[in-house]
Amino acid sequence: MNAVLSFVSQVGQRSLQVVREVGYHAALMVEAFYWLLLGHWRRQPVRLGAVFKEAIGVGVNAIPIVALASFATGMMLAIQGIYTLRTFGAEGQVVLGISLSVTREFAPLITGIFVAGRSGSAIAARIGTMQISQEIDALRVIGINPVRYLVAPLLAAMLLTLPALTILSDLVALFGGALYCAGELSLPIGIFFDRVFEVLVVDDVIHGVLKSFIFAVIIVLIGAANGFNVNAGAEGVGGRQRARWCLGASASSSRIWYLHSLPAAKRLQH
Repeated sequence: MNAVLSFVSQVGQRSLQVVREVGYHAALMVEAFYWLLLGHWRRQPVRLGAVFKEAIGVGVNAIPIVALASFATGMMLAIQGIYTLRTFGAEGQVVLGISLSVTREFAPLITGIFVAGRSGSAIAARIGTMQISQEIDALRVIGINPVRYLVAPLLAAMLLTLPALTILSDLVALFGGALYCAGELSLPIGIFFDRVFEVLVVDDVIHGVLKSFIFAVIIVLIGAANGFNVNAGAEGVGGRQRARWCLGASASSSRIWYLHSLPAAKRLQH
């Protein structure tokens, strides 16, 4: 009986913790968007200089690693696609597979993962360090809202740069696939891209870009929330967010893929 009560108590505590965290993340998101959209009318606008500075840090500086990973992904998709379709004598259909896979799924996925690993943990560490050193409290004392000063510029920068990085990832991954097809199938790169433009529609690219917007919000919210909630000294800065990063990214990406994979699957069947 005690074991059952203990189990029920633990489940209840975990459930309450999940509800509290979801509520905190939702409130943080609403407040950040509030300052972005209405801060000017409150005479406390989000500074453009801060947005551009954050955009360089989270977006421009991430171009090399995102481009390299996207190029490798495009080549691997071409390798596996040709190897699989050769069994059925349909190597020419590899262009359709690469195009849909890259634009709808792999480009936003690769971009989101690398930006989250590169910038998301840095956001949590920076805000967490400020929390421990009581800089957040100092901002409140002098009348500066921490969400407006720290989170809103990051959110605006991420919403600007992550979709742009996703489009760059589309182009680089397709180029990687085209390069391998040129060597393996003797398919000229120009003809490869002609076929890409024939099979793709605007909706395919929009799906990937919409996913990148959702990833951008998730990365900023998880990083900022974990930074604000650090309270275990220096050890808590690096250790608190590991499990939440994996859980949040996995759940969000799975939900997004499920909602948008059915149209692509139907097109592949036809």
